[in-house]
Amino acid sequence: MSDQPDLLILKMQEGSEMAFSRVYERYNEALRGIIFAVVKDDAVAEEVLQDVFMKIWNNSSSYDVKQGRFFTWALNISRNAAIDHLRSKAHKNNLKNLSRDYFVNIPEDATDEMEVQTDSLGIMKWVNKLKPTCIKIIDLIFFKGFTFKDGAAELNIPEGTLKTRHRKCVNELRNVMGE
Repeated sequence: MSDQPDLLILKMQEGSEMAFSRVYERYNEALRGIIFAVVKDDAVAEEVLQDVFMKIWNNSSSYDVKQGRFFTWALNISRNAAIDHLRSKAHKNNLKNLSRDYFVNIPEDATDEMEVQTDSLGIMKWVNKLKPTCIKIIDLIFFKGFTFKDGAAELNIPEGTLKTRHRKCVNELRNVMGE
């Protein structure tokens, strides 16, 4: 079986377990990196990653190549699953004695390993080409999993302003990446 991404996705959508296995091999590290950047826990990242791949398998028919790249579709599933985990009642109960900062702020002295995990997609090289304001917004909303409400409070700007700036920054990122 060819390892061409489009062919793998098509075969997976047709129910090929072998294609699904190759899709997993191709994308698991990058998706795990995105999940880890949000949840900041190896065991939880692995658990969420398994849930993500179950969603990918069960919902593969909803992916449409005309709507965008498969990786972007899978990345959004991963990010949303990680954020959903952080918002879950079970997660909040397990960590109710810790401050909110523990979950959303990467320490200034973060290790290189954290940066490698966060950038396992290679996306940071593109993000770093943006204006500093866009870098901050994408970091808060995408990598740290802030809601727009919390992000607006963190940046001390109205929520609607943050949403507008975020949309502009994402469009700028798309342009930089050549999409």
